[in-house]
Formats: sequence, C-alpha cells, structure tokens
Amino acid sequence: MPAVPLSVVLITFNEEANIGRCLAALGELADEVVVVDSGSTDRTVAICRQYGARVVEHPFAGYVAQKNFATAQARYDHVLQLDADEVLTDALRREIEQIKARWQHAGYTLPRLTNYCGQWVRHGGWYPDRKLRLYDRRCGAWQGQLLHERYEVQPGQTVGQLRADLLHYSYPTIESHVQQLNRFTSIGAQELAARGKKASWLQLLLKPSGKFWHLYLLRGGLLDGFAGLSIAALSAWGVFLKYAKLRVIHRSATRAGQ
Repeated sequence: MPAVPLSVVLITFNEEANIGRCLAALGELADEVVVVDSGSTDRTVAICRQYGARVVEHPFAGYVAQKNFATAQARYDHVLQLDADEVLTDALRREIEQIKARWQHAGYTLPRLTNYCGQWVRHGGWYPDRKLRLYDRRCGAWQGQLLHERYEVQPGQTVGQLRADLLHYSYPTIESHVQQLNRFTSIGAQELAARGKKASWLQLLLKPSGKFWHLYLLRGGLLDGFAGLSIAALSAWGVFLKYAKLRVIHRSATRAGQ
C-alpha cells in the first residue's frame, strides 16, 4: 500500500519570529504546505513562500472557522495541522512518515511539550498536553466556541496516539504570557457571557486561588521550579481576569437595558 500524500496546514498572523523554524523542521515530510494568513504586516508571508508554501489570504474568522477554512484549502485529505510556534522533532517526523505508510485511524493525537521562557515544562498539567493534529479531513472537523478549538472525529471513528513530542515555543517571555492571557481572558469572558453566565463575588475570590493550588501542588507545578510557579500564578491571575471581565460585561449590559 503506497504512502498517503500529506498536506501540512497552518494559520498565521505576524509570525515572522516563529514560522521559519516551524517550516524548516518539516524536512521532506509534507507533500504540500498550505498557509492561510489573515493579513500579516511583517515578513510572515515572504518567509512562507521562501519555504515553498502555498499562501492563501483570508480574513480571520475565529480559530474554529479559520482552521476549518484552512483544512478545506488542502489538496490532500490527510492533514497535519500545526501552529506557527510548533516544531516537529526528528523522532516525530519519522513517526508520522510511518503513519503515512500505514494510515489506520481517522486521526492521531500528538504529545505537546511546551517551552516556557527557555525551560521545558513537564508538570502542572502542561504535559503531555495531547492534541489531535494529524487527521483525515473526511472523518471530522474543527469544533469549539471563540476559544479552545479542537479537532473532533465523527462518532464511531477511531483515534490513534503518537509517542514522539511536538515542541511548542509558546512563551519566550513573561510578557508574552501576560499579553496572551489578557487577550484570551477577554475571549473567555465573552464566551461565558454568551452562555448567560455571571460572575459572583465568591467566584472572584475562590476560583483564582483554587486554580493556583491545583496547578502548583496537585498537578506538580512546583517540580518545574520558577516556570511552574510563574505558570500557576499567572494562570490564577487569568482566572480572576476572566471573571472580572465577565462581571463588567454583565454590568454594562444591565445598564444598557435600563
């Protein structure tokens, strides 16, 4: 049985700091690379074309819609979807080559190992952080709300697991973590508001501390040293931000309705 052809698909916006490293690590794995860019103003598009990627311009429509659009642009049905700040290890690339030669499932999950300010994080609930990124697009679709998108296969379909790590260079600095938290907590608050949720004083007081101790003690974040402490503390702050923003959204809506 011949190996199935594989499309590697990415969505990008101003990723010149990451995209070259991601594309270089693909080696000869991809039978095509498709990048859906949502109006980058830096060198992202130029770098993608240097690596031979086909670039499709498309306004950002939300993570779920954008990734479904990107998947639809692929020439082949078997797809590996990556983010620009992710990198295949040599071991993972070899493992995917083996899967291409004997594809058996609707999709495959990959263990993701995150680099936080130069340190690999293996505790605090951050590892193995499995993501379903290798899939037959005929057997599923991207699902979710405004945030936390995920690929889901159709009922009755099977999912395999790969062993080698996908490297995730998500947070080069504390500032980058803070900036992402601010952006994502705004989206998270909007999601909760759309579902009719409200933020009580009890949630504002208890949920952040609960998040900290859950990550730092119960999930072993303390074993990652400074990175584990930073992740737990900032994650707790993110919980407070989300519910504080939800409270402001609700109060603004109440005043507007008066």
